[in-house]
Amino acid sequence: MSVLPFDQRDGFIWMNGVLTPWRDAKLHVLSHGLHYASCVFEGERAYGGQIFKSTQHSERFRKSAEFLDFEIPYSVAELDEAKRLTVEKNGLTDCYVRPVAWRGSEMMAVAAQHATINVAIAVWDWPSMFDTNEKMKGIRLDIADYRRPDPQTAPCHSKAAGLYMICTISKHRAERKGYADALMLDWQGRVAECTGANVFFSKDGVLHTPIADCFLDGITRNTVIELARRRGIEVVQRRIMPEELASFEECFICGTGAEVTPVSEAGPYTFTPGKISRTLIEDYALEVNPKKRAA
Repeated sequence: MSVLPFDQRDGFIWMNGVLTPWRDAKLHVLSHGLHYASCVFEGERAYGGQIFKSTQHSERFRKSAEFLDFEIPYSVAELDEAKRLTVEKNGLTDCYVRPVAWRGSEMMAVAAQHATINVAIAVWDWPSMFDTNEKMKGIRLDIADYRRPDPQTAPCHSKAAGLYMICTISKHRAERKGYADALMLDWQGRVAECTGANVFFSKDGVLHTPIADCFLDGITRNTVIELARRRGIEVVQRRIMPEELASFEECFICGTGAEVTPVSEAGPYTFTPGKISRTLIEDYALEVNPKKRAA
């Protein structure tokens, strides 16, 4: 499938407080964020013109930067308004929203305390990956070779660009083998997450999900937990060992991009997408869509 390169699109990108023509939104090749990964970002979606949990994402965006020892020079309210304006200016209603912040090109060394902090917001059309019936077939996951790092070795609670390096490698390897994604273990060999989504398992009507102490505690993850509890579904956050996967009935992943997507295989383990997965797919679709919620 041919995809139009992201530097060759039309529209507007909000950059350092100004709506900039898409093709003019550039940074220098010697930007610190490119060389030393001093870069954080968010992944959000707008449904019906409204960005789902925009303020929570803006708060996490600023907190991610703090973990990387810099401050985003815009308040949460200013970021929320900038995202809203960018969606509106591009004439989109259902779209992906990508805020990103990075250290600029004023200093080129490991230390860069005086580099300018740049902020940009881009939006683009990105429909749901599958309809409900297609989703219910379940995707296949490889088991990644790389593991999520010990939280004492990396700022694991930041949505930092550098932390996704092993995710890209793992997803590429999985796709070359015919899988949709890869399930990652943590540094102690316990189940952690996928390359860009959190993971849940069900057994006897109870949901189980890994404790988010060495990977991002996703906003979608917490939304799913809330939706499940509204349904009276018990949710247990605990350590999960890979060998336990054989005992689970259903599995699904969740994230801004994936929304709620069932899994049929994870390495040698198989699952049957069923009632819990379907219920949470449907509940999530209602939760994020303001028009459906109002109906």
